[in-house]
Amino acid sequence: MERRRRWRAVGALVTMFVLVAGTAACEPPPEFYQPPASLPSRPGDVIRKVETNFGTNASVTSTAIMYRSTDATGDPNAVTGTLLVPKAPWTGAGSRPVIAYGVGTHGVGDSCAPSKGIAQSGDYEAANFQVLLDQGWAVAVTDYEGLGTPGDHTYIVRAAEGHAMLDMVRAAQRLPGSGVAANSPVGIWGYSQGGQAAAAAAELEATYAPELDVRGTVAGGVPSDLHGVAANLNGPNNFFFAFLAFAAVGLDAAYPELDLESYLNDEGRTLFASGRNACVADGLLLGLWKTIDQLTTSNPLETPEWQARLDEQALGTVRPAAPAFLYHGSTDQIIPYAQGTGLRDDWCARGARVKFSTYATDHIGGLGSGNTEGVAFLRPLMTGQPVQTTCN
Repeated sequence: MERRRRWRAVGALVTMFVLVAGTAACEPPPEFYQPPASLPSRPGDVIRKVETNFGTNASVTSTAIMYRSTDATGDPNAVTGTLLVPKAPWTGAGSRPVIAYGVGTHGVGDSCAPSKGIAQSGDYEAANFQVLLDQGWAVAVTDYEGLGTPGDHTYIVRAAEGHAMLDMVRAAQRLPGSGVAANSPVGIWGYSQGGQAAAAAAELEATYAPELDVRGTVAGGVPSDLHGVAANLNGPNNFFFAFLAFAAVGLDAAYPELDLESYLNDEGRTLFASGRNACVADGLLLGLWKTIDQLTTSNPLETPEWQARLDEQALGTVRPAAPAFLYHGSTDQIIPYAQGTGLRDDWCARGARVKFSTYATDHIGGLGSGNTEGVAFLRPLMTGQPVQTTCN
């Protein structure tokens, strides 16, 4: 019974990611993703832009942007993303709000970049974008570091993801004629990998981007402790080992001293060579049934170097300045439910204003579960009204 349930979950994921492949329409050209020899001095400065489209949705202006950001070790980098803005004039009070959006796992290959899928009307989170656009809000979707641009994607690396989200908003504000003002209210939103990125941005914004008027965060299915996530994904007959493999690639890309290659056996080198170009559906099939022991000569996660870098990705050690809505599926088979309640408890203990909801669903079903409550949570915050929270 359990195996059949897991097969249905894998089938649902693969079907979802295959069906969204679409046909390219106004996708940014390859040269768009090549960074210049020198980068601007300020995080969030625009490097280049190109007009794209949000699939066939003619009511939205879509602009792909390359902008300067900051990697996990503090060095400048170039990141791409897409700004979606409703064409209808903003009729609310003040400036049009903008939502920094972090997508969930798309893979680690360059073809997986959200800016490519958005143009194809194929991104699997397009319905979530639309929920926010329907409020009249702009949506700033980062590709994260290394998706589309040169180098491996720094998947699940807290600082790189949080910086990329916040700098995407800065880029939207600095792009002339974008429809996003320098004083626009800012929301932060994400699920799964995007939930981790959103929670990281919420913790980082007060010190990394204090000029942004961040009003609130919505984060679901958050992997707040990678030690626990790794243990869950490395179990016997695990259907979702690919996510652990993606994380190994991401950490190795962010911190070269980890030297993932030195731990791999022949089978591991073959799998990771293919996996570095994989999106989610391909990655799931490549990683099916795998374990760390099958792919390595020794487990890197047991070394002090990897343990320390895993520790650095922990969430819950910093109090977000703005209120946050966290949610989690009670039967989440990828990110254990305790990851969500643990982050809630850690933030509450530090004086954060947190609302928490549980949904009777697994990880896949959780993607859109928080949309209604999330929008209801952010809407009053965008106009300066208070919200009801679980703690503080």
